[in-house]
Amino acid sequence: MKKIKILVLSLICAAFSPAKADEGMWLLQLMKEQNLADKLKAQGLKMNVADIYNPGQVTLKDAVGIFGRGCTGEIISPNGLILTNHHCGYGAIQQHSSVEHDYLTDGFWAKSMEQEIPTPGLTFKFVERIVDVTEKVNNDIEKGKVEEVKTFGSEYLKKLASEELKKSDLKKAKGITTMALPFYEGNRFYVFYIKTYKDVRMVAAPPSSVGKFGGETDNWMWPRHTCDFSMFRIYTDKDGNPAEYDKENIPLKAKKHLAISLKGLQEGDYAMIMGFPGSTSRYLTESEVKLRMTATNVPRIEVREARQNVLKAEMAASDKVRIQYASKYAGSSNYWKNSIGMNKAIVDNNVLEAKAEQEARFAKFAMAKKNVGYQEVVKKIDAYVAEIEPLQTQYTYFSEVFRNGIEFESAYTLFNKLQQALNKNKKKDIEKAISYLKEEFENIHNKDYDHEVDRKVAKVLIPLYASKVPAETLPTFYETIKNDFNGDYNAYIDACYDKSIFANEENFNKFISNPTVEAIEDDLMVQYSKAKAESALELTNKVSDVNEDINLLHKTYVRGLCEMYAPEPKAPDANFTIRLTYGNVKPYSPKDGVHYKYYTTLKGVMEKENPNNPEFVVPEKLKELYNTKNFGRYAMANGEMPTCFLTTNDITGGNSGSPVMNGNGELIGCAFDGNWESLSGDINFDNNMQRCIAVDIRYVLFIVEKLGGCKNLIDEMTIIE
Repeated sequence: MKKIKILVLSLICAAFSPAKADEGMWLLQLMKEQNLADKLKAQGLKMNVADIYNPGQVTLKDAVGIFGRGCTGEIISPNGLILTNHHCGYGAIQQHSSVEHDYLTDGFWAKSMEQEIPTPGLTFKFVERIVDVTEKVNNDIEKGKVEEVKTFGSEYLKKLASEELKKSDLKKAKGITTMALPFYEGNRFYVFYIKTYKDVRMVAAPPSSVGKFGGETDNWMWPRHTCDFSMFRIYTDKDGNPAEYDKENIPLKAKKHLAISLKGLQEGDYAMIMGFPGSTSRYLTESEVKLRMTATNVPRIEVREARQNVLKAEMAASDKVRIQYASKYAGSSNYWKNSIGMNKAIVDNNVLEAKAEQEARFAKFAMAKKNVGYQEVVKKIDAYVAEIEPLQTQYTYFSEVFRNGIEFESAYTLFNKLQQALNKNKKKDIEKAISYLKEEFENIHNKDYDHEVDRKVAKVLIPLYASKVPAETLPTFYETIKNDFNGDYNAYIDACYDKSIFANEENFNKFISNPTVEAIEDDLMVQYSKAKAESALELTNKVSDVNEDINLLHKTYVRGLCEMYAPEPKAPDANFTIRLTYGNVKPYSPKDGVHYKYYTTLKGVMEKENPNNPEFVVPEKLKELYNTKNFGRYAMANGEMPTCFLTTNDITGGNSGSPVMNGNGELIGCAFDGNWESLSGDINFDNNMQRCIAVDIRYVLFIVEKLGGCKNLIDEMTIIE
């Protein structure tokens, strides 16, 4: 077995010049080794770095967690009160909304804990412990216990995480799970101990006219005036342990919560963000950036735009549909616009040229090192890109159409089980299979699904897919359309949505009252679902075959880049683990003759108001508060009401809801977006252009107290004036 070359820590942990600015989503567990304290102090940190993260001690880390499945939240009171973004809580707000109780439109304000609403399925997770297992992994590779390529795979890492938990003092602790993840493309490995709370209740949400002010138009844009926040609360059993919902549960007694500063901010002030950035790709080659543009972003843009056009029209025509599809539409449009902005920013910010320059420098470095692996790795990655490009393009179209786009289908595997039971005439198996089908029928026809809306989506997306991929790769149901419906997509889709067993309750009940093998075999949606699954498996296998060695190539390339850039440390790509970023409050100038201030005010909300555009409606009560200047202690020194501000912090998706803290670790804002000009930042950080957009905590508290009337929430916070 070849000896594994381990990434030398000194190459990524050496001290670096404070002139280099703010790139990096830094691992808390490496802050000391990477000498981050010097940089943080130089930027303006006043607190002790050990109070940010210190294993075994209660620190700022313990006030920040994962909200739901893809956002960050922070604890802002001793009673487990969570602050996150409105768009992070949007799914929960929508879940509780109806035409009769339209919390999306009207907002929700719990004036007491008794009014807080349980939210099934919503969780909040804290990182309890982080353990370095790099040596263990490398020993397993060297001893032949695992192939190096499989150290990236879930099975090995799942087993490793499980083994670490079994020998830990936390093995019997309630709510604790572990996960093992690679960093620096497999040059380092860590196990994270996660504590999950499952009783999370909705506490406060502004109306969408406040929490989503500017809507799709302002998304990823500056200047911004969105009060993008919502509040929830963690509940525990009587002993303080994570527990399922129970009316006897009590609010979490937080071991750490963030104090809130009303002192305001000035240009140049230190800003620190802790959160869970989802994914970056800073180590891609030039060819891989092109691949992202053409094989991922372009298909995503085309399919989502087509689907969103349908949803937008249907939502505008019906309040019921608007509420049903609000969260789905928001989730789709967010990264639709991101993909558009990313492709534009890659060109505008000369990202391809920067990558080419880096590769030229790396080639010289590899020659000087006489390292054959380094010398060959970029060419091998380029060859991989050439092979994967058509498959990746098709894969993205397939995912966007059949996984993210069209919702209706029939669970053909469940129908197969019923068919087998019918063939064997086993009554118990037949009853069991029908029971599963009943559950699946309910899952499809849930409260947030409209059969007619989805029919219209299918009529747009199914022909779109056929126009974008090679004919020979189409799922076999396209042959049915061609042969049995004379190529008429609408007729085929109508037949599926009208006549399928799963199309409606009448059809389903009729079938289960007398299930037959013939009915299953003849069902168009069973055929559709089976053909779709077969195509997905075939496509996935082809992609996996091409991807076989790419992780090891990336591992080599990243190791080489870290050596080349030494002694300047490099942060690993984001992977939805806890990170720290630092920066400063700062304006920017995106182009000639244009300069943006670092903050906005409520005046801008009034200037943008357009009662004929639902994205820019301003509530009457907010206009009254503005006109009377009833801002209380939340106003700036000049009497204006602050709304949002900019910092140079390095963030990405997943950082939504992250706390923005000052040099004392006090909360000054809640991060919710990045700026349009820097949407290539996930691939190549531009210090001059990259900005984090945050809602000012003073605006949040103003809305909570003055618009929502929730002085009860203000009173439980620790506020520093």
